[in-house]
Amino acid sequence: MRRLLQSVSVVAFASATAAGAFAQDAPAQPEDRRLQAVQVTATKREESAQTIPVTVTALGEQELESLGVSNFNDYLVQLPGVTAGGSGPGQNTIYIRGLASTTPNLTTAGVAGLAPNVALYLDEQPVSQPGRNLDVYAADMQRVEVLSGPQGTLFGASSQAGTVRLITNKPSLDGFEAGFDASTSFTEGGEMSNSVEAVINLPVTDNFALRGVVYTDHAGGYIDNVPGTLNVRESARFREASTVRANGTVVGANRAGFQAQGNTAATDAYLSGVTFIDADNATIAEDDFNDATYNGFRLSGYYEFNDDWNLLVAHSQQQLEADGVFYDDPELGDYEVTRFTEDELDDSYHNTAWTLEGRIGFLEAVYTGAYTERTTDQVVDYSDYLFVGQYLPYYICDYDVTYPTGPAPAGTCYAPDMFVESSTETKIQTHEVRFNTPADERFRATFGAFYSNLELAELNDFTYPGSTQVVYTDGSVGFAPNYPLTNGAATPGQVGNETQGYFSDPGPFPNGVIFRNDVLRTDEQMGIFGEATFDLSDQFAVTVGARWYDVEVDLEGSANSSFFNLFADTDQQVFGTNISAQFAPGNTVGAPDTASTDGVIFKATGEWTPTDDVLLYATYSEGFRPGLLNRPGGASGPGGFTVPYAVDTDEVKNYEIGWKTELFNRSLRFNGSAFFVDISGLQTTIFDPSITNLFFSDNAANAELQGVEGEFAWAPASINGLTVAGGFSFLDSEVTEVLTPTQDVLVGSELAFAPGYQGNIRARYEWDLEQTIAGSPLTAHVMPQLIFSDSSVTDIIEINKMELDSYTTLGGTLGVTADSWSAELFVTNLTNEHAELSGNFVNDRERITPMRPRTIGVRFSYDYN
Repeated sequence: MRRLLQSVSVVAFASATAAGAFAQDAPAQPEDRRLQAVQVTATKREESAQTIPVTVTALGEQELESLGVSNFNDYLVQLPGVTAGGSGPGQNTIYIRGLASTTPNLTTAGVAGLAPNVALYLDEQPVSQPGRNLDVYAADMQRVEVLSGPQGTLFGASSQAGTVRLITNKPSLDGFEAGFDASTSFTEGGEMSNSVEAVINLPVTDNFALRGVVYTDHAGGYIDNVPGTLNVRESARFREASTVRANGTVVGANRAGFQAQGNTAATDAYLSGVTFIDADNATIAEDDFNDATYNGFRLSGYYEFNDDWNLLVAHSQQQLEADGVFYDDPELGDYEVTRFTEDELDDSYHNTAWTLEGRIGFLEAVYTGAYTERTTDQVVDYSDYLFVGQYLPYYICDYDVTYPTGPAPAGTCYAPDMFVESSTETKIQTHEVRFNTPADERFRATFGAFYSNLELAELNDFTYPGSTQVVYTDGSVGFAPNYPLTNGAATPGQVGNETQGYFSDPGPFPNGVIFRNDVLRTDEQMGIFGEATFDLSDQFAVTVGARWYDVEVDLEGSANSSFFNLFADTDQQVFGTNISAQFAPGNTVGAPDTASTDGVIFKATGEWTPTDDVLLYATYSEGFRPGLLNRPGGASGPGGFTVPYAVDTDEVKNYEIGWKTELFNRSLRFNGSAFFVDISGLQTTIFDPSITNLFFSDNAANAELQGVEGEFAWAPASINGLTVAGGFSFLDSEVTEVLTPTQDVLVGSELAFAPGYQGNIRARYEWDLEQTIAGSPLTAHVMPQLIFSDSSVTDIIEINKMELDSYTTLGGTLGVTADSWSAELFVTNLTNEHAELSGNFVNDRERITPMRPRTIGVRFSYDYN
């Protein structure tokens, strides 16, 4: 059983890139010290990770245990070549090999969000979602597989940069098994964390077994919400040209504040007649306010019909509750931020999956399917939008401030304590049928068909409390109430022409709600795929693969403001009404109903096995991710440019050579690859007022990246009980061509979340103790580890870009193991490094997601077999 370790934001253990490096149950004799490879299903067959021509990193069960893996960041952030953008539990996006363009949407999940370009799988089912991935707690995991490079032929859309697979332990007929794990830890300057996990495996009959796991994990906070004030004087509306932002970029004339452009007086003098009321967070300021708690269970059943056919069914549920935010403000200090609304996240899902395996003649047949429902309720402080929102003062300042009748404005600007209430409901069903020919034949193939349907319904209420106090020239106060309609027709006394969405109830919007997005996004995907391998000889083989795909992305519903409908046509298709005609809803001439695409991608691999312990291979592979519909589609920009209604897929071509070696009687393993990736039509999100005053997505650039990555493990015969392991990644990326007429993307700039180098190294030493407990021999171990990363940027958009500093961090464990139990002392981030793991500058303010401060704890595990 996997021993549960504490849930911390980031565990500073070195990556388990050397699969199976610690697979010995006890210190082996020198002549027997061979590294054990993990069995993987990266090719949709069970094979040794050392025998397949695929760049795969496999974290086996013992590696997961040794490295303290429990949550999203734990099993991703520590792998060289793998990074995570985002802002905390339930709000992260995976990147592999630096193939990234845009900071993830940090305000809400966003039905208009880009599809991920790394697929996340739970066993046989894809669970990737736009905006944020499913944050699956790593309870009772058999292994984690990370497949680098395009995997689209076998794993479909969004496997453009790679695939991450979480493989759970399955019910076993071999016998009864039970156990539990518990941990407690203390964080420097933060709160205590605690976790408990319990597992049971129960053979009910000779051909039927059940397995269950239940867990709870509370991670204490370490970010402080410090007292502070904010007012509208800092709005982008009043920002002068030539202002230097915190990221070093200069405000150009096209982004100077509307009321700063052309003013002859200094801004302070110009605003001298305006009263600014502060937002003040004194009542909600709190130390260590970013708690996170995972609660959940998984129950699975396995039934053997006969020697050829079996069925596996699993059901899991999880609830993630998080308060506060998991980033800080560098202007205030490490682990400090000022928030004016209490940020909250309640993210829950339930998932049912099934796999039917059997034989039809000489073919191995597999049908697998799954159904997932996810509900997310979130409150997000939106005050930072003040720094980029040119129109924002219009909603919380008196009319005479934003549209002065004299030479200078007068009136009041109310407190900018804005927030967003976001509710999403996601439903995903997937189905796959595939067949494998016999693995021991000279010619072998895997082929099948895939279907998935994702529905993401989202209601976002953008609430500006100050809007209820705004005074107009006629003496009226506040905005008129707004209503959703049931049929798209105007109703006497109502403002605007809104379309009924999917959450909205009849009646006026809540007090202070200025914008409401009420939209259903549907992603439907079909695919037919296959890969075939032919052994040319005992040493040479070739593999070819292809996938035909058809993907459609559709939006329905409405995006309403307090005084007009931004986009919605008469049959509720939300697709880019020309924003210049925003006061004339329904003007959708030329707009497509869906963002749809189909095509074929290919893969070809040649492999050479000169000896049993050496594999060399060369691969050409392609990948893609779906396009999407654009909110401001049809808007006119400079030089005849028009914002596209539908964003196309972006595609990659990957050229790779790789090697897998085991040397010195398999005591030394060294695997690696070198690659070049050509990226066409890279999707990104842009905000350029010279084009339109709304964020939009586009295939903004072409780019390329190249790099070398590797992993090693060494169990020296001369030092019994010692294993050294580690990994590295070197990347070089750049934009080669800009396709959108904007100065925000520059040729030669590097891609986002693409450190020039990353790496880790660890050494584990085990030795037998003379003492015994209850007749059980004891084995001790110590394992120091080091992780390092070069600096990187968070976006390819110049005005949204900030640099994340390089970092090096240390950690370690010291423990004792007996036949059925273990106890361990661990420390993460021993040097208390403020390691910058992620960040964003989207709202013109630096926000850094740091590694958890120094954490020291103990964990205990007991297994009964």
